[in-house]
Amino acid sequence: MNVSSARKMSIRQLFAPALLAIAIVPLAFTAQANSHGDHEGQGPDRERMEERMEERMEERRQEVYERADISAEKQAELNEAHAEHREAMQALREEHHERVAEILTEEEQQALRNAMQEAHEEYRGKHGKRGHHDGNSDENADSE
Repeated sequence: MNVSSARKMSIRQLFAPALLAIAIVPLAFTAQANSHGDHEGQGPDRERMEERMEERMEERRQEVYERADISAEKQAELNEAHAEHREAMQALREEHHERVAEILTEEEQQALRNAMQEAHEEYRGKHGKRGHHDGNSDENADSE
């Protein structure tokens, strides 16, 4: 194995976690957005937003694949795995929402959504937008 091959392997190993993160990020955003209750009635605007977000994430994944020198065949396999995972997560979220609907009345579900929103706002008020625990907000970081 020559130095160039060893360097490529280490670069691939370096980018493997980034590839995984980029593949998972859209799922995390979708899961977080959908975990706060039923989003019916937000229809086309929400769908367009999710489509744009998925397109941007696909562009980022593609860029990372190229940086990591992933072959076109493996890129296609990774993209297929990502799509399958996303569909499975969506099905699981829907199943969870159905289960919650069996347990709680509509009023209880709304009360739970409101309580979750309040808790989220309180957390962001204490920890800032990105969960900073040291009291530094983004504005303070920019002024340094």
